Amino acid sequence: MSVTFTTVLGFALLALSSIFFLVDPIAVIPVFLTMTADMDAARRKTVAQRACITVFVVLAGFGLLGELIFRALGLTLPAFKIAGGLVLLQVGKDMLQAKHFATKSTPSELQEGAAKLDASVVPLGMPLLAGPGAISTVMVLLGDAHDWWKHVVVYSAIVVTAGVSYLALVGAARVQKHLGETGMNILSRLMGLLLMALAVQFFVNGLTDLGLIRHVAKMP
Repeated sequence: MSVTFTTVLGFALLALSSIFFLVDPIAVIPVFLTMTADMDAARRKTVAQRACITVFVVLAGFGLLGELIFRALGLTLPAFKIAGGLVLLQVGKDMLQAKHFATKSTPSELQEGAAKLDASVVPLGMPLLAGPGAISTVMVLLGDAHDWWKHVVVYSAIVVTAGVSYLALVGAARVQKHLGETGMNILSRLMGLLLMALAVQFFVNGLTDLGLIRHVAKMP
């Protein structure tokens, strides 16, 4: 079956937008600035680099091991789609209410991270950036990807997301200054709305795969 440019572009936009919105580096900026308040520019850059490397390793790792995890736990892809949809729905709901970390970490974890000398891997890299929503989305996208080019697209989206997250964290002070709290909340709410739509699509696709509802138009 021939693959058109429109099909590739559509899937690329889906993969990149869903992974990036779930990683949501903009929402992490205030926490990043707090945890690195006593660091100089070079040290802060190193923390941002390690955090974003962690994002790539975690998301790519779960992507590579997704099928083995499914088999080991006796999970099916439709069931994971439904579960992933529920997680995304909660994440999107929290983002609409500007509650960025309710489904990623607890207040005690944030306080513990702020007290660490190096919080680049935990909690910045995971779970603040690479949280359960992003992990489940990568596993669903790759679990449903039967063409080689879809795997290339998803891993490329992970690389781009990690790279943009690094740039956002390195320029965290400037981003916060230009957007302000109101601007960051507005952006978060827009991302949350899109995530809720994606969550419903995941949920419907899972029910369709299980034969519980009639076939509907799926993601590319």
